[in-house]
Amino acid sequence: MREGQFQVYTGDGKGKTTAALGLALRAAGAGCRVYIGQFMKRGDFREVRSLRQLSNVTLEQFGSDRGLLLNRGADRSDIDCAVSGHARLLSAMTSGEYDLVIADEINCACSFGLLKESDLIELIDRRPEDVELVFTGRNAPEAVIERADLVTEMRMVRHYFASKGLQARIGIEK
Repeated sequence: MREGQFQVYTGDGKGKTTAALGLALRAAGAGCRVYIGQFMKRGDFREVRSLRQLSNVTLEQFGSDRGLLLNRGADRSDIDCAVSGHARLLSAMTSGEYDLVIADEINCACSFGLLKESDLIELIDRRPEDVELVFTGRNAPEAVIERADLVTEMRMVRHYFASKGLQARIGIEK
């Protein structure tokens, strides 16, 4: 890539990670080298299995083994995982090895207090000009949005979980 951009996918609607992973798939298919750092996630999800089969995609997860934060408060292990993830993402982004770097759920990691807003700004400010950088997650800080070249806000209009009580389905949400 000659000129990378900084993209943000945020909002309360479904599809932020899906959009970023679609971009990763497109970039990988074009021969680009892709790094994906997933904050607050740990597990052998189906998309993880698929992405790990691609030789030009590196995926690492920075979630605690205590599970989702939605049902509990953050603890030191969650913060340590996020801080470690930030350092690893910064290293990958500045290494010259990757064309596309995705920080999945980094906005959420910030809103849950696992990372500081200044950590996110550091990543943006240190992005090499030939690297495409993508942040996903709800509650993107205003300072992040202001620095972005592209911002897409996913807005929930209707979700079948709320309207029908439909749980996450294999191949669609998990």
